[in-house]
Amino acid sequence: MALADSRANEPRIDTMAKAPARTPTKASTAALLDLLARLADAGSPREVAGVLAQLARERSGEAAAVVWEQDGAGRMQCEPALQWSAPQQALVHTALARPQAGLVGDGIHAALRLPDAPAVIVLPEPAARALQPALAQPTDALHVAARHLRRALEAAALEGEHKRLAHSERLQRALFAIADRASADLDMPELLHGIHAIVGELMYAENFFIVLHDARADTLRFLYFVDVEDDDPPGNYGDVAMATMEHSLTWYLLRDGKPLMGDAAQLAAQVSGPLRLVGTDSADWLGVPMLRDGRACGAIVVQSYDESIGFSADDRALLEFVASHILTAIERKRSKDELEQRVRSRTFELAHANRALQLGMAERQHAQRLQKALFQIAGLATADISQAEFYRQAHTTIGELMNARNLFIALVSADGESLEFVYSIDETGERYDSRPMGYGLSEYVLRTGPVILSRDDILALARDGEIDLEDVGSLSVCWLGVPLAVADEVIGLIAVQSYDPEIVFGPAEHELLSFVASQVAGSLQRRRSVEALRASHAQLEQRVAERTRELSQEIAEREKAQDQLKHQVMHDALTALPNRSYLLDRIGRVLRHFKRNKSGRCALLYLDVDRFKVINDSLGHLAGDTVLKEFARRLQSCVREPDVVGRLSGDEFAILLEDVPIPGAAIKIAQRVLEEVGKPLTVAGEVIEPSTSIGIAIGDGNYQFADDLLRDADTAMYRAKKAGRRQWVMYDESLQENAVNVLAMEIKLRSALLLDQFEPHFQPIERLADGAVVGYEALLRWNHPVRGPIGPAEFMQVAIDNGSMEAIDWKMFEKTCRLAANLDPERKAYVTINVSPLHFKRDDFDARLLDMLKRTRWPARRLVVELTEGSLIDHPGEVRATLERLRAAGIGAALDDFGTGHSSLSYLHTFPLRLLKIDRSFVAALDGNAHSSSAKIVGAVVALARALEMQVVAEGIETAQQREALAALGCDYGQGFLLGRPAPITQWARSNG
Repeated sequence: MALADSRANEPRIDTMAKAPARTPTKASTAALLDLLARLADAGSPREVAGVLAQLARERSGEAAAVVWEQDGAGRMQCEPALQWSAPQQALVHTALARPQAGLVGDGIHAALRLPDAPAVIVLPEPAARALQPALAQPTDALHVAARHLRRALEAAALEGEHKRLAHSERLQRALFAIADRASADLDMPELLHGIHAIVGELMYAENFFIVLHDARADTLRFLYFVDVEDDDPPGNYGDVAMATMEHSLTWYLLRDGKPLMGDAAQLAAQVSGPLRLVGTDSADWLGVPMLRDGRACGAIVVQSYDESIGFSADDRALLEFVASHILTAIERKRSKDELEQRVRSRTFELAHANRALQLGMAERQHAQRLQKALFQIAGLATADISQAEFYRQAHTTIGELMNARNLFIALVSADGESLEFVYSIDETGERYDSRPMGYGLSEYVLRTGPVILSRDDILALARDGEIDLEDVGSLSVCWLGVPLAVADEVIGLIAVQSYDPEIVFGPAEHELLSFVASQVAGSLQRRRSVEALRASHAQLEQRVAERTRELSQEIAEREKAQDQLKHQVMHDALTALPNRSYLLDRIGRVLRHFKRNKSGRCALLYLDVDRFKVINDSLGHLAGDTVLKEFARRLQSCVREPDVVGRLSGDEFAILLEDVPIPGAAIKIAQRVLEEVGKPLTVAGEVIEPSTSIGIAIGDGNYQFADDLLRDADTAMYRAKKAGRRQWVMYDESLQENAVNVLAMEIKLRSALLLDQFEPHFQPIERLADGAVVGYEALLRWNHPVRGPIGPAEFMQVAIDNGSMEAIDWKMFEKTCRLAANLDPERKAYVTINVSPLHFKRDDFDARLLDMLKRTRWPARRLVVELTEGSLIDHPGEVRATLERLRAAGIGAALDDFGTGHSSLSYLHTFPLRLLKIDRSFVAALDGNAHSSSAKIVGAVVALARALEMQVVAEGIETAQQREALAALGCDYGQGFLLGRPAPITQWARSNG
């Protein structure tokens, strides 16, 4: 049947035309009978459709096919089977959608809707139109075949519905069976075995396992496993980490929550990653997840190792449907088991708690009786009764707790040599007399501790030599003895005994008697203590009186020693003057008095021995101590009571003036001290004239602490030292401000050094004859972030005092040498650096300077170090040696500010100097008279320098007249504001460029 060609035009729909009725003939009757015979043999819809298609082909002479709907799902069946084109499919669907018989065609093909069946005949459109009238005749064979097809389809539908109902019934019975087993009293293995059997009734399930997933622990467990090839599941029914099963089929089921079905190749295509087969490979494998709220809580898997047995989509749908019910049954069973376990556990706990409660109640009642008895015995200790009555009442109390018809109490004598039976009751009438220590049962208890003995035990002890039966007396059936102990001392024992075999003592009586014994021992000890207290009271009063007299003598001696110790603590050992602690305490009391009374003033003089270190270093410490003692004596001679002279530390002293006119009296005493201290003094065979510098601070109620007043006086003293010593200075606020400013300057200098804020400014040195620049002097400047460049006059002394000057100089030296290359492109000019006397005290100054030149690559022959006359005075030998080593390396030396110091001519020919710089004070005087004394001095210096082959540089040239005068006097070189002001390297680099 050629139905592959089609056209794109819309199908045409014709209603079934009614043909005129025909009278049946013998031929038609035979054909109809033949048709009926063939239809009778056809049972299924496909066989009836085949007869109908053959009939249509015989009638039309064209290939024909019958198409019908298999079920209500829209799936089509065709007889004979054909491959459909899209237009043919459209024709069929359009024809089947018609409510009545008719023809749908597209000019080439047509679909002829049968009148009595949900089916169509597909054949070429002309042939279809030719057959259309025959289908309208009820007696026509085509019409009869169509009606038979309808009945076959109805029968097939009924059969399918019957199968579905049977399947639903089996599935429902299976679900009921699962639910019944979950609620039955079965253990988990029986439940899972029953579920396996139920699934086996629905499908092939010879190889079957159930796995559960624990999402919190990320583990899985094979809950049930039956397989003809593999004996045990992974983990052997225990928890297995999901990571160990990664990329297996079970892992994908639990992770993705989607069913998997097929052989190994099909399964590999279904999973979302690489597949790792675990166990024996199966011919067909089907697994579905057990879902709860969209999450896979487990999975059910069936598999077949037989190629002839496989699983279908119906099996997968069935297993998916059953899976959720199986999960519910398993969870219900597990919940039920857990609930039963909790109930059993809780029941056990309640039973245990009930038993503990009953025991607790019995123990509480027993404890109450025991406590009552102990209280009664404790009360006997303080009761005003005799000792015999005490023992009798104690026996009565014990008898309320246990059988104590036979009881005795024995105490060890004070010397420990005998045993005194202070109380005894015995049914046999036996007497218990005091006796020396022996080997009875009582002594055995005192030696070994509490004990319960039967008659046999007593005899066994006698055989072992532990006791002597002669000391035992009447043998009892049962004997219980407990020692009476106070702290670690055993003072006696209490014992009960029974002569009746029905009455024996056990652990309960032992524990009870031990409690009672401890209380009886305590009560006995308290009664003994009271008696001993009464006896010793009189002795104590006598001893107290004697001890009181002894203590009075000790207190007097201790007070004397404390006074001596206090004096030693508060006074200086060398001078016997009050020390710093004493003086601070005295000042503090005075200031607090001023603050309370809102009036009053005092004066504090702070002083030390000038150049005391020189005295110590030259004459020795013993001489120094002599000077300090004499200094203290002279200070004391300058004041009167209640003024206080104290030694603060070392050579520092202070004088506190409390009740004098202020400040006049303080000034007078300061002048008196200067005169008295300055008198000559002979020490170690040498006559010295000591001196002092005094700082005076006036104290009043505005001072909070004594240290503040001491600090201000100390500040004034250091101002007096800087002013030249041998004088006094009165403190005012400006001194403190200066001290604060110096501290602030020190902090800023340290910060500037860290931030690299120091830089050199260069001032040219010119040849006066032609104005050529022959060198530059590097001058220190502080590039302040707010004030701009600051000269060294403002901070140099502070830098020297706090020890940072050397570090600043070395930064300047290195910067100068690194920047100097930009000063003179022709590399003919030299650079001078100012070196303070501090550097010449270092033995390694020349080596360090040469090492710096090597790092900066600045030639040594183009460097000149400038030093002042002060550098040559202190250590001339060391300075000369250093300059000689520098000259040997090529570094020149210049004597700066010549004429302002000692101006010793010996410096000029004994030190290796290249330059001589005339101080600006001589140059400034040249503006007036060219024949002045300054001009003569300059001329003499120039002549002397030339004689010594030294170059002369005049400093501070500020006018043309000065320059001309210097040139006339024969001075070769000069520097000053007229020739060029100090400026940063950038300015000179631009001008030279």
